[in-house]
Amino acid sequence: MTARRTEPILVARGITKRFPGVLANDRVDLEIHPGKVHTILGENGAGKSTLAAVLSGLYRPDEGQLLVRGEPVSFSSPRDGLAHGIGMVHQHVRLVDRFSVAENVALGDPSLMFLVAPGAIEAEVEVVAKQFGLPLDPRAIVGDLALGQRQRVEIVKALARGADVLLLDEPTAVLTPQEVEEFFG
Repeated sequence: MTARRTEPILVARGITKRFPGVLANDRVDLEIHPGKVHTILGENGAGKSTLAAVLSGLYRPDEGQLLVRGEPVSFSSPRDGLAHGIGMVHQHVRLVDRFSVAENVALGDPSLMFLVAPGAIEAEVEVVAKQFGLPLDPRAIVGDLALGQRQRVEIVKALARGADVLLLDEPTAVLTPQEVEEFFG
């Protein structure tokens, strides 16, 4: 039986990112293939989060090229990255504690924000959460959730917006050992 070859979804070639006095990424090459889990390891300050931010559109590279499905792209924002199927979940969640899970998923998404029926957003959250095995109550208030559940909200938010590539920045850094087991178990 021959192995099926898949083309990468996302390719980074020669990515360099500088900040004043700091070279965060120096000519990084990376290929992300569908159906695969890729891990970037390194010490604190090695540039892992910066690279994820470049790949998702939060930062623009100073040098290098990004290709999505073989086509050169230039992202000017995370919204551009997500429009090309690249989503990022940050180490520290960016959610509104007073809002429900469904309201947080809809927040900032023009296709969901102005739905008159909150039930439609809740149903969408339930579908995505079930599809990816991430149980969530769409009506739960985010401020009442444990950190692991909040990260699930961020993941469901990215997946509901069409992310094909999901970049997780230090996904277990703020979790207890029990939450890590629950999250990945």
